[in-house]
Amino acid sequence: MNEPAYEPDEIEDDDIESVSIPLSDPDMTMAELQAVDSVLRSARISNGAIVEQFETEFAAYLGRRYAIAVPSGAIGLHLVLAGKGIGPGDEVIAPSFSFRETAQAIAAIGATPVFADVDYWSGALVAAKAEARITSKTRAILAGNPNGHPADWSSLRALAEKAGLFLIEDSSEAIGSKYKDALVGTFGDASIFDFAQPAPLTCGEGGMIVTDDPDLAMAVKRRRAHALEQRGSVAVTTAPAIQAQISDMTAALGLAQLRRLEEILEKRRTIEHLYGKYVQSFEGIKPPYIGPDVTEVHWFLYVVHLGTRFSKSSRDAIIDDLATEKVEAAAYCNPLHLQRFYIDGGWRRGDLFVTEKVADRAVALPFHCHLTEEQIEFIVATMKDASVNVGAGAAIY
Repeated sequence: MNEPAYEPDEIEDDDIESVSIPLSDPDMTMAELQAVDSVLRSARISNGAIVEQFETEFAAYLGRRYAIAVPSGAIGLHLVLAGKGIGPGDEVIAPSFSFRETAQAIAAIGATPVFADVDYWSGALVAAKAEARITSKTRAILAGNPNGHPADWSSLRALAEKAGLFLIEDSSEAIGSKYKDALVGTFGDASIFDFAQPAPLTCGEGGMIVTDDPDLAMAVKRRRAHALEQRGSVAVTTAPAIQAQISDMTAALGLAQLRRLEEILEKRRTIEHLYGKYVQSFEGIKPPYIGPDVTEVHWFLYVVHLGTRFSKSSRDAIIDDLATEKVEAAAYCNPLHLQRFYIDGGWRRGDLFVTEKVADRAVALPFHCHLTEEQIEFIVATMKDASVNVGAGAAIY
């Protein structure tokens, strides 16, 4: 069971150099330890009944018909695309602005990702900008809920229906958030979750596909793995399976976390409020934005945006200064279209103005249940000092 990185009143001067505040720290209790221990003592630790139970309870949590456990969100997207017959020659519209690079599954399966710009405030894909990218080759739209903030799903659904496109929801960063009172993961024809750290629900690695489409669910399961009873047989399958399952041990951890999810999210909300207490007086940044149709947000990380006078290099300098003080921080996003693979495909800086502007100034700060108020105060104060060194008086927006 993890403990806070340190207790302020227990630190001696000689220990200051060893203090470390990690970006994430999973909330694990005896419930998780006992769940894993039970599987380890059983006759089966690979894919089995516990995985099926995790899938059943996850589907029930969202009110969806099918949940299919996979090793990661990226593999989940790969299986969904394959299940829909999307591949070489097809295009999928997607945002370039994302902490997790799930969208790379589009290219990995042979299709072409076509990036569209995002909303300046939420960081989510804008339906009108996605519509401008539609061609005769477009088969699907992939939209995310960046850093826990739901996209404008009403507009995206209207666009998908108008254009006859498959809508995929990437909720790898947003479990528990709500748009118009509905949980994320309920808006896509298929929705993807990822359970790797630093997700609130984490089981080390893993993910989940959810859908209400029985044909898609069957197509995904056929490609995920052969049924256990078929492994030693000569059964002919309708699609090649890639053995993309999770183990009962992983599922046991995920299931314990799912059953504690509301408790975990409430703890994280307390940390969010503590950040707000100290960030509100920081003139150089703006606090996280919440859109008008967003009922509830559960942040993936605590992301703040530097003023427009700051540059990408000054943002990086602030992260370096935080690291010097033993605070782990990160650039929230390195846009996909500016990474080598996509540059080789013709994308250039300037192609997605809003994505680049937001990504260049977004800093992800530590965000987990084990942070203390003293640590949060220290993190924000350190960032303030660092920002003065590289761009004092920067405008908030």
